[in-house]
Parts: sequence; C-alpha cells; structure tokens
Amino acid sequence: MNENINNVKRRFGIIGFDPALDHVIDVAIQVAVTDLSVLVTGESGSGKESVPKIIHAYSPRKTKTYIAVNCGAIPEGTIDSELFGHEKGAFTGAVDSRKGYFEEANGGTLFLDEVADLPLSTQVRLLRVLETGEYIRVGSSKVMKTDVRVVAATNVNIADRIAKGKFREDLYYRLNSVPIRVPALRERPGDIYPLFVKFAADFSDKYHVPTISLTEEAQAVLRAYRWPGNVRQLKNVTEQISIIEKERLIDAETLKPYLTGPVGSNLPAVMPTDSERQDNMQREIVFKFIAELQREVKELKATVSQLAQNQPVYVQGTHHHVLPDNAIPADGQYPFVTTHEHHGAEPEQYDDSEVIEDTADYSMEGLEKQAIIAALRRNKDNRKLTAQELGISERTLYRKIKEYGIS
Repeated sequence: MNENINNVKRRFGIIGFDPALDHVIDVAIQVAVTDLSVLVTGESGSGKESVPKIIHAYSPRKTKTYIAVNCGAIPEGTIDSELFGHEKGAFTGAVDSRKGYFEEANGGTLFLDEVADLPLSTQVRLLRVLETGEYIRVGSSKVMKTDVRVVAATNVNIADRIAKGKFREDLYYRLNSVPIRVPALRERPGDIYPLFVKFAADFSDKYHVPTISLTEEAQAVLRAYRWPGNVRQLKNVTEQISIIEKERLIDAETLKPYLTGPVGSNLPAVMPTDSERQDNMQREIVFKFIAELQREVKELKATVSQLAQNQPVYVQGTHHHVLPDNAIPADGQYPFVTTHEHHGAEPEQYDDSEVIEDTADYSMEGLEKQAIIAALRRNKDNRKLTAQELGISERTLYRKIKEYGIS
C-alpha cells in the first residue's frame, strides 16, 4: 500500500483496508495539489466529510481557513447571507454587516455538504463565484472577489434533481470537475468488524465501561448485514450496545434486534419511513441522555463515598474536589459553588420543576424532551451548542423545542 495512504489514515483516524477506500484517498491526495472543484458522492453516513479535509490538508491552501457548511441545515431564507454575507439593514434583524463563508474562507477551502439542497436562486450565485470568483453581499450592489477552493458533497442522485428542474445542470458540471465516490460500507465488508472494534474501544473510554466484543456468530451477522446507514449506523449501533447491554460478550441473538432490514439479503435494506427516522433520532438523543445520567451517578457515588469517609467535599459544577482539613469552615458547612462567579450577588437558583414534572413520562417523547431540556441547561440555552451535543441540526432542535413547548 502507498505509504502516503497509510499516513492519511493515521492522521485522520480512518479505519479500513479495502482497495476501494484506498482509491478514494489516493485520488484525494492527487487532486489536492490542484485548484479543481471536487464533487464527493456517496450514501449518507459513508464518511464523505473526510475527503475535503484530506484535500485541504495536502493542498497549497493548508495553512489557510477551512470551513465546512451543511447546506441542508440552513434555512432557505438565510442561506445567501450565510454564504455571501449581508449589509446592515439588508433584512429584518441585520443590525450589522456580516461576512459570509466565501469571504471568511478567502485563500482557503470551503466544503459545501448536502449541496443538492441549495435553492435554485442560491445555485445561480454559487455558479457565478465558481466561474469568476465574484459575489455580492445580500443588500449590496458592490461586487467582491474571493479565492476559494470548493469541495461539494451530496448523497442524492443529482441527475434526478436536474431532470426535475431542482438543480442546475451547468452548476453540476462546474462542481464535478473531479468526481470522487465514497463506497458504501456494504461494499467493503472486510472493514465492518475492524470499525466495530475501534468504535467499541472509543465508547469504552468515553463512558468508562468495559469494552464489548462479539462472538464468532455475531461477527458473521455483523458482516452479513447491509448497513443502509453505513459507518454512521455502525457507530450508533456500537454505542447503543455499549450503553445498554450488561453482558460484554455479545452473541448473535443479542445483536440482531439492534439491526434493521434483512440480514444477509442481497436486496437493499428497506429505507426507513419518516416515522421510523423520527424514532431513530429520538433513540439517539435518549441514549446520550442515559449516558450523561450514568456519568453523573458515578460522580455522585464518588462524592457519597468521600463523605462516608468524613472527607469534606468541595463541589464545582460537576467536578468534585476534596478540600484539605485546614480549609474546613468554622461552622462545619461546605459551600456549593457553581462555575460562575456572582461577585456578591445572590446565586442563580436552579429551577428543576420542569424536569421533575417530566420524570413521570417514560415514553420516548418524554425522555427526549428531558434530554433536550437538560442539554439546553448545560449549554446555557445556546441552541447551536445544544444541537451539536445532541447530534442534530439547529433546524431540528428549533422544531423539537416548539413541538414540546419548551420555553
């Protein structure tokens, strides 16, 4: 194997030995030294996001800015502003001028994920900047210039979008100067079990639990399954098993319920319905919530153990520190101090009434609501950070907040 390919795998944490995967990396390295636009295609969850990182890291632009944009997660009304910037007063809420991603990434690389979701009006602007390097901020008439390398990605059939009039054919050919197709996980079956082993070790470290392993029969089931969600699905399944199962050696019968679709079938697994996708999203959020609760319980046990040994405990946020004996207050009371400094003001009271009210609801929806509330509080109502922690888009988080009536 090419030593460069090995180096790339080590650098970016890529697991796999299949020739199809090596080919993807090899093409990415070769095209990196050029300024050609690249279109990365492949099924959702196959790992397309690694390709633009490789291209940027091995390009002459590697010391400049790299920005990844999920075009499908940005509302249609603000996508032009996000990409090209806007002037003060350009629209309601535009209280200041703002640079867009093409301006921020000048001299560097811009990765446009889910590019097929761009509105047609934005596609026209994108085509212009790709061909001439020129763009105009929203609300301005001044033509600006940028020098950006664009790598785009999609998991849909763009030919179908073009036929339906939802994607510009000229933009497709401009983006597709160099096509790179990332193989689906089922196309490299020899990589499935090594990936499982890597994920199992990662989640063992993350959640402080013994590493799970598979019997030979379970390994055969794992390799036979078609993985419609690809590497992302395999990672999620490994995380779920690591959290839920008490036995650390997983047999075939234990594994099968975590998989959907026909095991060993030559036919593609049935794509989930909208309702099933919603259920899967809820499960992922709930699993993360359960893992966070497990961590907090472990820390609480450690605190109780210290108190049982008559050791004073100083609590700061979720981290517990034993105070030296000479730091014991005269009144014997140990303060509970948050990570915020109040400078003499009264500490902010933590109102958990909403969580207490919801703890009686153990439905998937009830648990999901609790998980969202808890994440919002941990991130001080910062919805961007909350969405990142929960592994969902900001758009989905806004919808969930409205759906559950979370204030």
